[in-house]
Order: sequence, then C-alpha cells, then structure tokens
Amino acid sequence: MRLVIQRVREASVTVAGTLTGQIGPGLLVLAGCAPTDDEAALAWQARKLVSLRIFNDDNGQMNRSVLDVGGEVLIVSQFTLLADARKGNRPSYAGAAPPAVAEPLYRRFVALVAAALGRPVPTGIFGADMQVSLLNDGPVTIVLDSPATNG
Repeated sequence: MRLVIQRVREASVTVAGTLTGQIGPGLLVLAGCAPTDDEAALAWQARKLVSLRIFNDDNGQMNRSVLDVGGEVLIVSQFTLLADARKGNRPSYAGAAPPAVAEPLYRRFVALVAAALGRPVPTGIFGADMQVSLLNDGPVTIVLDSPATNG
C-alpha cells in the first residue's frame, strides 16, 4: 500500500457534485493498494498513519500525531499512486491491485484507521471519478509505503 498523507486545515471529496466526505484540521490520505498487501501491511500502515508526528507542538516542532491533536482523517482511494512512469509516456498500472482485490483491502484499511481513531473516517467512493479539495497546512506531505509495497 502506498499512502500520500497531507496535513490539512480542511479537505473534502465530491462525486458527481455530491459531497461524500469532509474534514476540518487533520490528514487527507490518498491510498493505493498493491497486490502484495495483506492484513499485516494494512495494520502497519494504519498504526503508522495515526502515530506520525507531523503536527506542531507548543514550540512549533512537528512532535504531535493526529491522535494527539484530535484531528480528523479523510481517506480517498487512488490506484494511480502505484503507477510506473519510468518507461515511455503512458504510465503502467500493473503495480496496482485490481479492483476486486483492492476494494476489500481499502475498506479494511479504512476500518483499521477508524478503530485506531475511535471514530468514523469519511471517504470518497471506491472506483468513482472524484474531485478532491484541500487546504494543505505547511505544506506537509508524506509518502508512506508499506513494507510489502515494491517501489
């Protein structure tokens, strides 16, 4: 699994003009599933996500996690994160799990993050054409691969 984690002041996702997820201060997470992902990889990613110390403490140092600050998390599926564009001009998506494999992995990851936060996690709609809006805070953007993800 590959995550692109953005610290935001606010973020939202819409599908066909309908708002499907929205948060205030917290993390916008774009998530791409790989065929090698398993329960251990998902659990590792969820624990790492909620524990990343990328929020400022009282001294302005990035020393607090989304759990520490009571922030929200919005998770949006994005298979293109696993694109390989090293050859030619058309990216290959062979590194992304096919939808029948990726959707249950994505849903399980969302459930693990929700359990770690102790509250529901808003999302987009898996496989839909989504529009994502955000106000990046910092900007702070982290790319996090699970140990099983090649890349």
